Amino acid sequence: MRLESALSARTLGELAALTGDLPVASAAKGKDVLVVDQHGGKYKREGRWTVPARIELRTQLCRVTFDFTHAVITSDVLRIETDMVHGKLFFAGSPDIVIDTDRLNLTYSKLKLRSKNSAADPRLRIELAGKLLHAKVVERRP
Repeated sequence: MRLESALSARTLGELAALTGDLPVASAAKGKDVLVVDQHGGKYKREGRWTVPARIELRTQLCRVTFDFTHAVITSDVLRIETDMVHGKLFFAGSPDIVIDTDRLNLTYSKLKLRSKNSAADPRLRIELAGKLLHAKVVERRP
């Protein structure tokens, strides 16, 4: 039944509904990198997804959302290397996530972060590095 439904699925949303209860396999060491290279549109990671140790974000005119609410976190530190032009980067998650923007180069860009001070015992530390040009980083809490 599940296989037939998977083969007849027309969208990624239909496939996600079928695989939501399956265990998440972790990536091999050294290949634990998510690369987002997109021009225009939206990119969203939400639900039950495995958070890699590193994300390379190269976007233009794009809205990117990373929702850590139900994510499987495999590392204490997530390094996101950005090269974002005319876009928005949204983070959603619990209060025990800390975002570090010390290595981020902003040009006509804004940060709207709620975790400016370090939590006593963060579940995840996100290190943003790279450059933003006419972009915005927004942190949302549930």
